[in-house]
Amino acid sequence: MTDRTFPAEKPLLSIIIPAYNEEQRLPGSLADIVAWIGTVPYGVEVLVVENGSSDRTTEVAESFAAQHKNIRVLHSAKGKGAAVREGMLRGRGEYLFICDSDLSMPIVEVEKFLPPQLQGYDVAIASREAPGAVRYDEPEYRHIMGRVFNFIVRVLAVPGFHDTQCGFKMFKKDIAAEVFAQQTITGWTFDVEALYLALKQNARVVEVPVNWYFDADSRVDPLRDTWQMFWDVVRIRLNDLRGVYQQPPQPPAVNQAVTEI
Repeated sequence: MTDRTFPAEKPLLSIIIPAYNEEQRLPGSLADIVAWIGTVPYGVEVLVVENGSSDRTTEVAESFAAQHKNIRVLHSAKGKGAAVREGMLRGRGEYLFICDSDLSMPIVEVEKFLPPQLQGYDVAIASREAPGAVRYDEPEYRHIMGRVFNFIVRVLAVPGFHDTQCGFKMFKKDIAAEVFAQQTITGWTFDVEALYLALKQNARVVEVPVNWYFDADSRVDPLRDTWQMFWDVVRIRLNDLRGVYQQPPQPPAVNQAVTEI
């Protein structure tokens, strides 16, 4: 298969993969993504953003980057939100897609988020609750916890959306630049803050039903992280009341540890 590269022009799509201790899952996911890229007619770049791993995540990602010129390896501070922010502000694509490293949503479904299948939006979020979505193998207790957290999110921060935490989201480049320059939350709840900021800017946000497969190797601690996520949602509203989101966005810190092969 010929690797799709774009030395002289920007890609249509940037895929942002936050990666923390993902040496086991990353090889299979990157292989699937590379295979899919070979089937599409437009340019795609993949940004793997390692964020404080203690395993061979960086080595695995750099091995793929050495073989595929449209894969870049970046590094960020710890936290999924920090990794996504780094990737979203560094991506060159017209569309920027946040993609969990476990590919619990098969990568081919990213086409649901792109023209011509989907048009006229600024932000498109994968939904496991929208009509037509299908969940596979999710334990009932995890589903219930997710619904409780979503209720809190809808009441306190982002009304009207039934699944803000699925780890697959598409942003058009202009709105991504505005949203992620103002992002403050570096942990799991960055999704809620990003949507809150997008809606403050009158962005057109749509939910996209997807097929989603539960991965038992989740990085979320059901008790500790859910409690922290609740307080993060409260903090979003407090930030807004205090005028945090009205202040000029702070540029991301210059990160010297970047691999571009």
